Amino acid sequence: MIRRGQGFPPWPLPTPRYRQPNYRKESRVSLFATTRSTAPRTRRRLDPWTLTTLGIALAVAVPVLVVLAHILIPSREIWSHLAGTVLGRYLSNTLILALSVGLGTAVIGTGTAWLVAMCRFPGRRLFEWALLLPLAVPTYVIAYAYTDFLQYSGPLQSELRALFGWQHGDYVFPDIRSLWGAALLITLVLYPYVYLLARAAFLEQSVCVLDVGRTLGRGPWRLFTTIAVPLARPAIVGGVSLVLMETLNEFGAVQYFGVDTFTTGIYRTWFGMGEQVAAAQLAACLLLFVILAVLLERWSRGKRQYFHTTGRYRQLPEFHLRGGRAWGAIAACTLPVLVGFVAPSAILANLALETGDSVLGSRFLEFVGNSLTLAAVASLVAVCLAVALSYGVRLHPGRVSRLATRVAAMGYAVPGSVVAVGILIPFAWLDRQLNAGLDAWFGIQPGLLLSGSAFILIYAYVVRFLAVSFNTVEASLGKVTPSMDAASRTLGQTAGGTLRRVHTPLMRGSLFAAALLVFVDVMKELPATVILRPFNFDTLAVRAHNLAADERLAEAATSSLTIVLVGVIPVILLSRAIRRSRPGAGGKDKGL
Repeated sequence: MIRRGQGFPPWPLPTPRYRQPNYRKESRVSLFATTRSTAPRTRRRLDPWTLTTLGIALAVAVPVLVVLAHILIPSREIWSHLAGTVLGRYLSNTLILALSVGLGTAVIGTGTAWLVAMCRFPGRRLFEWALLLPLAVPTYVIAYAYTDFLQYSGPLQSELRALFGWQHGDYVFPDIRSLWGAALLITLVLYPYVYLLARAAFLEQSVCVLDVGRTLGRGPWRLFTTIAVPLARPAIVGGVSLVLMETLNEFGAVQYFGVDTFTTGIYRTWFGMGEQVAAAQLAACLLLFVILAVLLERWSRGKRQYFHTTGRYRQLPEFHLRGGRAWGAIAACTLPVLVGFVAPSAILANLALETGDSVLGSRFLEFVGNSLTLAAVASLVAVCLAVALSYGVRLHPGRVSRLATRVAAMGYAVPGSVVAVGILIPFAWLDRQLNAGLDAWFGIQPGLLLSGSAFILIYAYVVRFLAVSFNTVEASLGKVTPSMDAASRTLGQTAGGTLRRVHTPLMRGSLFAAALLVFVDVMKELPATVILRPFNFDTLAVRAHNLAADERLAEAATSSLTIVLVGVIPVILLSRAIRRSRPGAGGKDKGL
């Protein structure tokens, strides 16, 4: 220890000049400017993971960019024809359908989510997962089922005529094959999107906030309308946004019902009129609708954010319903499941047992094999790309990586018909160039090597459903603590080795769930499959669509019912995951 008089001055040391209050600002700047100029500059290099992320984003963005580029190509004659004949009908029907389905799914999904999350009544545990079952039914399947059941020669009207002795013209029966019929059936199939997110939001809400509302004298209904719904608004709006995207993507049901929308117009313009440019421009208009819906959803949120101030949770309050209220809750939860899943499944099962597909033998097995192969390959590729995207952002969470993941995840917001048009145009051009080159060099023309193969189908499925797997994988990877990465790297593992040996085993369940979700979505996908499928290559969805288009609904029931049965499995898994979603479930009653 140095004391005064032993080399340490007895007076305070003078303050350095650059720390004095009156030292000029420009002197400080010049002092540190010398240091900065002499320090070596380091450039951030693009490592393989960042390059992979950018490559995936570019591959997903190609169809969208191709469609948008066709806006600049002049095609006045065909547009004047479309504007004078069907364009107004496309626009009005699409808007009415989207608004009707959005409103209906918001009411049904939010109401049933609140009932099963916050209320106690007989059968609540059953409805928790049963309300998700309509998600397994494709919209075109429910359209086929109810058309057969409600049409003039169907069982219902036949029984009514036999019971009351009615003849043709003696009664008025609503036509299911109309715009409002399509809106009703699509609502019954798509409301689980809102129910799924709204229920998860209700389960994560703070009990403290609800208790404050109860102390202020608010009953269950006012708690729902003034506290729970505003807090869950981002989740509800997100679910409605997904519904609107699926509605704009709808093809099978609206085409079968004869409702002219942008999706059916794209297909008719491309294949019926042979106008590729006009079809691409219609697809661009539909894409602008989707972008507008996404921007409106972002704008509606504004800068509102809601946070929990503690990590402690306790059991949510229970509103016990008895008597008429209990029966009302049971009826409100039973009706969507009955009309959206049980009735169409029973109709399809009856048709399949009575008539069934006329090619139930080897050809039907071929359809099943094509569907399963496409779904398996697409789900595997989508999960692998999702893992690469998620891990790339985890390693280098910069602006470039995050922007690339947003671009890669935007495919789910793009309708399947738009994706198909955006893929078919460049691949058809590549095929023409390849044939011209091979013909000039070797005198051979191999034909449609790319646009006529199943490769572009896989590509379209990955572009369309990559966001489904990415969201699941990203959420699972975010739960792995970064200390495990550091420990793995200190033991000599590379980034790829850490992903293979550490993260993949921990995410095994989520990877399986992501693959299963993509698998079911591919099994149900229709518009892109109809446009891009190779010649004489049919799937279950295409088989059901072709038979229904020929009014052979009884034969279409077999393929339709198979698609529904495949979709039930992930629905049950989703319900189990949501039940465990509230933190602290089963713990002590503390905190929230």
